[in-house]
Amino acid sequence: MDKWVCQICGYVYDPALGDPSQNIKPGTPFEELPEDWVCPVCAAPKSMFTKLT
Repeated sequence: MDKWVCQICGYVYDPALGDPSQNIKPGTPFEELPEDWVCPVCAAPKSMFTKLT
């Protein structure tokens, strides 16, 4: 699964870890995050993330 990085603060969403702060279980791909999910560091919307290559 791909990792995604926040273009504002540099936080990396790693699907293997999920996002415990927002009850996102490990193994959840970025594409399956709820539309209202925000960066746990700076609260940026999903649209501010880009896929790491």
